[in-house]
Amino acid sequence: MFKILPVTLAAATVLLLSTNSSNVTLAGTCASKCGARPIQFTPGQRIQVQVVNSTPRLIKLQKPSATDPILLSPGKTLQMEQIEGTEPNTSLIFWDETGLSVQAIVSKPNFGTLRVELRPTWRSPGDRSLYIMDDGRINVF
Repeated sequence: MFKILPVTLAAATVLLLSTNSSNVTLAGTCASKCGARPIQFTPGQRIQVQVVNSTPRLIKLQKPSATDPILLSPGKTLQMEQIEGTEPNTSLIFWDETGLSVQAIVSKPNFGTLRVELRPTWRSPGDRSLYIMDDGRINVF
């Protein structure tokens, strides 16, 4: 009887450990599930910024210390002047006139264009700014 107890105890331990382990880690290569590459431009490259308002409300845009707020109507697209990629940490801030949250979806449709689509979101506080870093990386906050 004493010899059966350790075997039963060992089997029960393995069974319990296998059912309590809900976080399974699998190793693999990035080739199949990497996600999209981050958007980046060559430092010093001139960038055309295209902002699309895909919300049902007015959006205000401003390049701090360079422009007054610009109103962008629902469904409209704004082509901003070319932004110099070497300008230290160029930024663009945006907000919904009513205070509701927006989400910025960035894409690079061609070599020198940064497209920013502003969409409504329930996520709070939402996105409020876009930074073009002097090393060419794009950050949304």
